[in-house]
Amino acid sequence: MQIETFPTGPLGCNCSILVDPVGKGAIVIDPGGDFDEIRARLERAGAQVAAIVHTHTHIDHVGATAPLQRWSGAAARIHEADRFLYDMLPIQAAFLGVATPETCEVDGDLSDGAIVKAGGLDLHVLHTPGHTPGSVSFLIESKAGAVAFTGDTLFRRGIGRTDLWGGDSKAIFSSIRRKLLTLDPSTRVVTGHGPSTTIGEERDRNPFLNA
Repeated sequence: MQIETFPTGPLGCNCSILVDPVGKGAIVIDPGGDFDEIRARLERAGAQVAAIVHTHTHIDHVGATAPLQRWSGAAARIHEADRFLYDMLPIQAAFLGVATPETCEVDGDLSDGAIVKAGGLDLHVLHTPGHTPGSVSFLIESKAGAVAFTGDTLFRRGIGRTDLWGGDSKAIFSSIRRKLLTLDPSTRVVTGHGPSTTIGEERDRNPFLNA
């Protein structure tokens, strides 16, 4: 499995591209902006996008979704509980003082326990509400070890904010403790912004979880 993670958009959302090295099917997680960069990386990998998925639908995580969907023809997928946030992208844009991104049709089928497939890749969906009602994390396992993509739910030494639309501080702590900290400590965590970490590091050293 090939994984590329790189910051996109004005807020540096971490976009990840997962590629099956045999069939070259790809999953794109959180195309937050910079469509040309995302397309260039996919082309260099010789990859065909099978799915576009989102940890949540804040504007900085969906900025390049529409052009990527149009170019690739792949379905764009969210958790249904976050559809209201996607529908209010103009309000989110006004809040941040940025342009409203183009929108597209999105499927609300990223329910807890779902599996997103691309060739030999199986990306498991964990519903982890709190940052938003429809926040999800993704887990993939390989011979090299497990990787979790936690969006803005869990950061290195931090957690997601809960003071925006639909945020719930009780829910985010519950999600982290029940769905994420129960993973193997060696699981690498790719966060929505900033550096990666591991489940074990955050279990032991995250001040928000050990207060």
